[in-house]
Amino acid sequence: MRRMQASRFVFGPFMLDCGAGTLLRDDVPVAVGYRGIKLLTALVGRSDEIVSKAELMDAAWPGRAVEEGNLTVQIAQLRKLLGQPAGGGAWIATVPRIGYRFTGPVEQLGGTRRKALPLPGKPSIAVLPFVNLSNDPEQGCFADGLTEDLTTDLSRVSGLFVIARNSSFAYKGRGADMFEIAGELGVRYLLQGSARRDAGRVRINAQLVDAVSGDHLWAERFDRSLEDVFAVQDEVARRIVEALLGRLHASPPRNRPKNIEAYDLCVRARRLMDDSPHAAREAHLMLTRAVSLDPQYAEAHRWLAINHWMGAVHSGGPTEPDRSAALELAHKAVALDPNDAGCRWVLAYLLAYERRFAEADAQFANAVELDPNEADTWAALSDITVLAGRVDEGLEHIRRAFLLNPFPASWYYMVLGQAQYAAGEYEAAVETLRRDETYRTSSRRFLAAALAQLGRLDQARTEAELFLVGNPDFTIRHWAATEPFRDAATLERFIDGFRKAGLPE
Repeated sequence: MRRMQASRFVFGPFMLDCGAGTLLRDDVPVAVGYRGIKLLTALVGRSDEIVSKAELMDAAWPGRAVEEGNLTVQIAQLRKLLGQPAGGGAWIATVPRIGYRFTGPVEQLGGTRRKALPLPGKPSIAVLPFVNLSNDPEQGCFADGLTEDLTTDLSRVSGLFVIARNSSFAYKGRGADMFEIAGELGVRYLLQGSARRDAGRVRINAQLVDAVSGDHLWAERFDRSLEDVFAVQDEVARRIVEALLGRLHASPPRNRPKNIEAYDLCVRARRLMDDSPHAAREAHLMLTRAVSLDPQYAEAHRWLAINHWMGAVHSGGPTEPDRSAALELAHKAVALDPNDAGCRWVLAYLLAYERRFAEADAQFANAVELDPNEADTWAALSDITVLAGRVDEGLEHIRRAFLLNPFPASWYYMVLGQAQYAAGEYEAAVETLRRDETYRTSSRRFLAAALAQLGRLDQARTEAELFLVGNPDFTIRHWAATEPFRDAATLERFIDGFRKAGLPE
């Protein structure tokens, strides 16, 4: 049985620490992104074996449908970073039409499992990715959507601690031990199951497991018409709450899609949101279509709002048309489903960037009250709180986000690194920000500032130059004017670091 555990591998002048997510060349860190580390781990861990493209894409983009070209680009970047082995050739060989193979000699050093997280003081649960049993692989998005919706349903129940869907999907397609998964996620209970959608019907199997005792607390099989799928989700959530808390589930009703195609499009688009700008544009088309098919579907409006905001950020900085469209969509999402914490925090975040701070604070407070398990709320709130000068509070928020989402999206690391920088914890900020996908996100500017404050000016200026390659129009003055700062001293700390790193005024 395959287990998720941290291992260290040595090959040539390199040492790969899979648990820490770092690559060293002669003990000097190599700037490789998060997905690069995941791909290298998959290849090095099976040295001299052929690793298929599908396996590699699942390792780097778990639970997401991405174009094969993304894998090709990542492999090319790895080859460039690694260079040639001492005897010539290449570390990574292409196996035409099949995949890739790591060819160099590899030594595995002693590895340690990821440290088990402590259990919270309330019933804790993670919804593991439901297995797609349909003959059509495209139906995988339906199983993914079921996983995500059940996570959201349970997350809204007071008295439960629920792990974010992003972390649950880290285990998609992996045969890890239930006890080990629970330990790595810091929960006692796991919900697992399977789904098949065919000819207008859905068949869903679900079971609730106590990972500590190994007992199966509840299991049931559902065979219903497709139009009843959301009723099945509600029933599963009710049964789990009853098993864990001994009471009935009575959360406010959710805004459910009226059109199943819109639902599928929304699930598929979410898988693309964290990838390349091209993928973000593809997601934009899907979400626009979803809103057109189902104008009353709140979640489609919410994700389209984020997509507009992301599109603006990826192009070098927010622009008025993108911000305006994003804010309008976020307002519409909250109007359609005022009980959805996800819609609330997105609106709160965008309002903060409009410097409508009182409204933003109120929306964040509503989001936390509606769903204290929504990890993204705490991460976004941390960002805005730090810029308000309440740095210790911001650090507390992002640490809570990591507890709820131990395997988060890369922007969590940027938020944590920013908070550590604001607190003057520069070494910690450097360590955090080097884990982030600095090739594609804006975190390099904070990494440059932290290095500069430590007096490592050559490294700081290198990071600043790399940041400017992707953000050629960046100036400190424009950044300071557009970020939602509420505290002059905190702003000055960032400006000081940027200047020392050589970023343009």
